[in-house]
Amino acid sequence: MNEVNELLEYMYKSSSMGVTSLTNVLKEIDNKENKLKSVISDELTKYENFFKKCEKLLKKHKAKISDNNIMIKVMSKQGIKREIKKDNSDAAVAHLLIEGLTMGVVDIESKIKNFDTKVDKDILKLASSYLKFQQDEIEKLKKYL
Repeated sequence: MNEVNELLEYMYKSSSMGVTSLTNVLKEIDNKENKLKSVISDELTKYENFFKKCEKLLKKHKAKISDNNIMIKVMSKQGIKREIKKDNSDAAVAHLLIEGLTMGVVDIESKIKNFDTKVDKDILKLASSYLKFQQDEIEKLKKYL
């Protein structure tokens, strides 16, 4: 796989996982009085936008688009359900989301460093934007800890 496709596919799968995870979180806290629901909804919309941009660029570069493994999604859903069942407070939900975002930040920083001279500037710009988005979301969620 070439570097362009690898970076784009990573962002595609990562943003897809963000959409899936946040959708599951919102379902789990739907009937609860969490104050951070609007923050999560806004974050979900941003993930959806990154997902669409990555999908469009993958198609433009004629790359094979593959989704995340179904087992990964099922395990994520079960993990979210279990964690929120244990504690559905805003602090616990924010902590759960910050953990996921932090893993994403580490991964995308590494990818950017590895591919910064090998990929199209527009793709690198999207990756940097994706990184900034995740860092900003962490800061927003810290207020709920």
